[in-house]
Amino acid sequence: MLERTAEKYLNDWHRKERRKPLVLRGARQVGKSTLVRRFAEKNGLVLNEVNLEQHLYLDTIFKSLDMDAIIRELDALVGRNIQAPGALLFLDEIQATPHAIQALRYFYEQKPELFVISAGSLLEFALADHHFSMPVGRIEYYHLGPMTFREFLTAVEPGLNRYLSEFHIHQTIPVTAHQKLTKRQREYLFVGGMPEAVYVFAEENSLMEVTAVHRSITETYQDDFSKYAKQKDLALMQKVFRQIPRIIGQKVKYSNISKEDKSRNVKAVIDLLVKARVCHQVFHSHCSGVPLIADINENVYKMLFMDVGMAAYLAGLDWIALQALEQNALVNEGKLAEQFIGQHLLNPFEPPRLTYWLREAKSANAEVDYATANGNQVIPIEVKAGKSGALKSLQQFVLNKNAALCVRFDLNPPDIGQNTHAARVNGGSVPVPYTLLSLPLYMVEELSRILDEIRMQK
Repeated sequence: MLERTAEKYLNDWHRKERRKPLVLRGARQVGKSTLVRRFAEKNGLVLNEVNLEQHLYLDTIFKSLDMDAIIRELDALVGRNIQAPGALLFLDEIQATPHAIQALRYFYEQKPELFVISAGSLLEFALADHHFSMPVGRIEYYHLGPMTFREFLTAVEPGLNRYLSEFHIHQTIPVTAHQKLTKRQREYLFVGGMPEAVYVFAEENSLMEVTAVHRSITETYQDDFSKYAKQKDLALMQKVFRQIPRIIGQKVKYSNISKEDKSRNVKAVIDLLVKARVCHQVFHSHCSGVPLIADINENVYKMLFMDVGMAAYLAGLDWIALQALEQNALVNEGKLAEQFIGQHLLNPFEPPRLTYWLREAKSANAEVDYATANGNQVIPIEVKAGKSGALKSLQQFVLNKNAALCVRFDLNPPDIGQNTHAARVNGGSVPVPYTLLSLPLYMVEELSRILDEIRMQK
């Protein structure tokens, strides 16, 4: 069984005295159902699982909002008392019966002692044609994404995890550990974090089998689109789904995605796929202060796919090609590194909200891959797929935004030091000092902790 860090969140939710029904959100096949089953088994709970895709007639019963009638129907369906002590009600594929989402409010208000978890994929597809108030404040969300690199390590080589969790700034990592972690991180670029792909790789060590899993998942998504998308949108949705991995890291221009379709139609499909967590928008922020999301331009954004392994597959990259590349040649595949970092910066407790910085000028553009906040400090993040690369955009950010600390992810061991950039201002040269935190790509999940550590040392 694959271990997920989300299990700790479910354990904390289970122990709350006044818990709300929990809605697990996320893209198809990221492991929502398996997570709930494993959680119930580990905690000795009686799992009453109802797959609502298989019982569509229940939507009418949920629509009544009559809790006694709903409970009686569910009792009959699972063949036991769902309110018995130690029972967990799991409403899977809740998007198939949208009125069940509205009914969650009444589970909270009238049946607070009952443990209720629901899970849904492509939830917004189903809600698009329904008009009722969401139970705001009476349910809580957890956004489950693909398995992270740390979770991947736990499955394939758990002994390496301690070099990440025990790392502190100004320390070094053993050369052998760094090499092993770099190798595993490159494998993750191909395998990704879809649980089935990770399981096949961990058990079979077969990269061909991983490709077969990616192919199967892609076909599943195409089937889902035909179930939930309007017929007139189906061809465009399938086109956008396959095109996004090819434009990762690029400012989105709708004509580059589809020249045959109107921009507003392409935008509408992107919006729907974003809501369904199939892809994520990274908005340009002016980065004038925190919160960064308050300073965005919603018309200027680039995109990430849901998973780096799936993105590599859809972009036509196979393991033989990745493996044959020299380390520095991976600079040419920098969008995979940018995807890897981006999907690990997402917060499972909030809707995906990533930002980057862009300065467009006639003479020269400047773009910083991501911008994040630590306390009240705005921190630019540059991603390099190899061991070297210029930092011109990062230096422009320092000059324009007076940033004291910058972050670079690359293939080098961790390092921190003082840099001075000679900036050209009014025909002259002005020294601009800043601190550069350089971290290997595989250490992205430790970024927040390391930034806190640096801030506490000041």
